[in-house]
Order: sequence, then C-alpha cells, then structure tokens
Amino acid sequence: MIKYKLICKDCNNSFDSWFSSSKEYDKLKKQKYLNCHFCNSFKIEKTLMSPSVLKPKNEIKTKDPKYKKIKKKMNEYQEFIKRNFKYVGENFAKEARSIHYNDKKNSKGIYGTASFNELKELREEGIETEMIPWFKDNIN
Repeated sequence: MIKYKLICKDCNNSFDSWFSSSKEYDKLKKQKYLNCHFCNSFKIEKTLMSPSVLKPKNEIKTKDPKYKKIKKKMNEYQEFIKRNFKYVGENFAKEARSIHYNDKKNSKGIYGTASFNELKELREEGIETEMIPWFKDNIN
C-alpha cells in the first residue's frame, strides 16, 4: 500500500488517498477513476509529500515536557517509597498477607512486585494495596 497526497487542479483542494501500488494510481488516473470529491473534476495530480518516518517510542515520550514533569514527580515518589518502606521484591503478596493476618499494624510498609491476579486476590481478602508505575533506575 502507498499513500499519496493529491491535489485538484481546478479547485486546489488537497486530500490523501491510498493505492495498492504506484502502478495502480497511474492506471486509475488514466481510466479517469480519480476525481475530486469537492468539485468532481478529473484534473487530479500527485503533490509533494514527506515520508512518514517512525521514531522509537522512547524518543517520542522523552522529548515531551509533560512527560519530563511527570517522570520527575514519579522519581520523587519512588525516592520517598525507597526511604520509608521495606522492599520485598517478588514476595509482595506473601508479605502483605503476613502483615494483614498477623495484625502487624505497627510494621513498616512494604513495596515490591505482584501480578495483577495477586493484587486482585489481596483486594478480595480486604488487604489494601496500591499499584503505581515504576521507572527503572537506569532510565533517564
């Protein structure tokens, strides 16, 4: 598939259209199947069009000022959590249950990793949890 920017030579309207190939465009033009959807003219030509170049997702996000502001705030939260909570890694669900059922009200809060299903089960048991996005330390 190829996308062309087309222009009507009569009314100067421009629009995009998809074709299976450049040969298909030529064939349709020659048979007068291409017409302007505003003025119905058959004087349709291809016009200059810049190519669409894909950028890596990281590059798109990191240049956005809103992204940088949110990421900075998330880093502040992460630092607070690291200073004030105990990291339990993959044992989060087990540790959360231990705190909840052993009535350790004065124990230090925890953070770690849990699957969506584990979090769902914890909530069904009445154990309060929160899920937050976590940026890895090596990502700028």
